[in-house]
Amino acid sequence: MHDVIIVGGGPAGLNAALILGRARRRVLLCDAGSPRNAATPRTWGLFTRDGTPPFDLRDRGRADLARYDTVECRDVGVAEAHRDPDGFTIVQDDGRRERARRLILATGLAQDIPEIEGFDTYWGTGVHSCPYCDGFEVRDRPLVVYGHGHGGCGLALELTGWSGDVTLCTNGEDGDLSDKDRDRLARNGVRIVETAIARLEGDEARPTCLRFQDGTEIACAALFLMPFACSPSPLIAQLGCELDETRGVVPTREYEKTNVPGLYVAGDASRRVQFAVVAAAEGAMAAFAINAEFVAEATR
Repeated sequence: MHDVIIVGGGPAGLNAALILGRARRRVLLCDAGSPRNAATPRTWGLFTRDGTPPFDLRDRGRADLARYDTVECRDVGVAEAHRDPDGFTIVQDDGRRERARRLILATGLAQDIPEIEGFDTYWGTGVHSCPYCDGFEVRDRPLVVYGHGHGGCGLALELTGWSGDVTLCTNGEDGDLSDKDRDRLARNGVRIVETAIARLEGDEARPTCLRFQDGTEIACAALFLMPFACSPSPLIAQLGCELDETRGVVPTREYEKTNVPGLYVAGDASRRVQFAVVAAAEGAMAAFAINAEFVAEATR
């Protein structure tokens, strides 16, 4: 029986393991090694590590954990997770079962990419979801938002802080934009194109233009996806955890607690902004809360 099992070895999982290891708790961290940002060359916005490649960041995190003999890391996915009377049972992809008193899901999300030619080709190198993570590198260049409605309007307006050349593309739909949103976009110099998109073209390294089905095109140094629903880990549903169906995230409570006793969700799969530094902080908060529970149980 482990004290804590952590599923996911990104910033949230690694930092949770670090805090729990320093608290001398028996921890098993399971990591399938397929993060959402696998195609992203750099991780930005993380102080002292700004611009570090994602897998280098993970390697450094693993190296930090090596000094704590109560922490074990396994390169394996988790296929199942169940609540028990006294904790949780997981089933690894290799069939091995493990048990723990507490469970942290730091599984992140699987990005749903629109099925338009070129979008998957440039995912992580020219197609992005977060301007805070990737806007600076394409500042003052032609930027495109793929989206609709009030959410698409908001992302397009947000990008005006990085470029004066921003276009909102709705892919052949009316975009579900209110008159108020249209007026606001126009006042701030954001163009709206409602023609159906044919494909995103580029030079194999980065996108250069967005071509439409009527043969027209616009320059595009980077394309940002309106926050589309992402796919959460199936473990969340297996455990009976609440889920925000619109965003695909868990509406966590204080210290990343969920509606399931003993279950915590930290990182991109939880409700907060999806920054690496925030994910790491959430992992630390979950670890702190779990250790505090163990202390209370042992000293009552």
